[in-house]
Amino acid sequence: MNDAQKKLRWYNIALMAFVSVWGFGNVVNNYANQGLSVITSWVLIIALYFVPYALMVGQLGSTFKDGKGGVSSWIKETMGPTIAYLAAWTYWVVHIPYLAQKPQAILIALGWTATGSGDFIKKFSPMALQVACLIIFLMFLWVASRGITSLKKIGTVAGISVFIMSLLYIVLAITAPMLTGVQVATANITVSSFIPEFNFAYFTTLSMLVFAVGGAEKISPYVNNTNNPSKEFPRGMLILAIMVAICALLGSFAMGMMFDSNNIPADLKMNGQYYAFQTLGEYYGIGNTFLILYAVANTLAQISALAFSIDAPLKVLLLDADARYVPKSLLKTNAHNTPINGYILTGILVSALIIIPAFGIGNMNSLFNWLLDLNSIVMPMRYLFVFLAFMALMKLADKFQSDYQFVKNRKVGYGIALWCFLFTAFACLMGMFPKVEAFTSEWYFQFALNVVTPFGLLGLGLILPWLAKRQNKI
Repeated sequence: MNDAQKKLRWYNIALMAFVSVWGFGNVVNNYANQGLSVITSWVLIIALYFVPYALMVGQLGSTFKDGKGGVSSWIKETMGPTIAYLAAWTYWVVHIPYLAQKPQAILIALGWTATGSGDFIKKFSPMALQVACLIIFLMFLWVASRGITSLKKIGTVAGISVFIMSLLYIVLAITAPMLTGVQVATANITVSSFIPEFNFAYFTTLSMLVFAVGGAEKISPYVNNTNNPSKEFPRGMLILAIMVAICALLGSFAMGMMFDSNNIPADLKMNGQYYAFQTLGEYYGIGNTFLILYAVANTLAQISALAFSIDAPLKVLLLDADARYVPKSLLKTNAHNTPINGYILTGILVSALIIIPAFGIGNMNSLFNWLLDLNSIVMPMRYLFVFLAFMALMKLADKFQSDYQFVKNRKVGYGIALWCFLFTAFACLMGMFPKVEAFTSEWYFQFALNVVTPFGLLGLGLILPWLAKRQNKI
């Protein structure tokens, strides 16, 4: 086999990126926020944000093809080690809310698997459920610290199964009225049904859209593995954008056919994926078959995601650690080559984020929605460093060579990156305002957590260099 045959083609890049970026939850969560009007939002976010974001990642990956740390490597080359450390810290610390929610997702999936309904977790108080979530998390933290990788391998198969079922849902739901004669849930769909109201409430939902389309930087190491990076990679990214657009638009329309856009269930974010597959089974007369298959696959996928996300982001932080910023104690490993003190720090932060919210949020549905919204605020903060790196690259274009260029005009490239940076920051800030309608004590509690959590997690990163200076005697 010659070198050309070993190279990735544009369709390989598109499929790899699609599996990495997209998931059925993106459709459900954003439909829950906006109803059918989300279709217009998808068109705007993909055209004005996702496409340039993906192509910028392509150029950065091509330019710094030997960088081991992804975004932090790009920042280190363009803006220096201090900002690179902050990028690596941010990449790790934004996974804390993600890790805090995974045990919830596991319990919900197990409940649907065992009972065929979402009533199981409703029987318990938020505090009791969060204690159960804490036990689940600590158990998997211990498993991950032992270097056990079998859960990740099982989860890969389960994740692919969930992905295939999500695509199957779109096809079967869209064709259901023609094949089975079921009625469309959203009555009187007109052009106005797809037009959002661009008010304050709408802008608080932008972070969920940004959260949905982020993650393209994961594919950057493969830019230079393509046969012709200047043509194959951008073509793959454009195909990715088309695939995401098709799934987002058709998936949202399918949700509108199944759930009334004017009367969205309050627990759609928490249980919407399971409701969808349960209803699909009813349409085609096979009971809970689709539901059980999806619930089992999703349980395993969530377990794998929890195990993987405990380990991988921490290694990104510590892989290329600079002694000026990371204390030696954090690099200490156990017999399984696991950074044990880093695991302990992860355990402390996640445990706090699991338990503290249960004191002020009244029910499990609100708690789930809040933590999901918190993820949409915090996780996109790591994308900010992608755009910072690209702006810096545009200023230093003479210093670096790239096989692929997103735009040749530096000022245009800088302007596009600045737009994406400002839009991401704006979406994160607006997402801090809770979706709870009334200004109750719970609204203020959620708002306080939404402000304190991201800035607190990022602020902790400023303590490590001080500790490093004391411990490492620099």
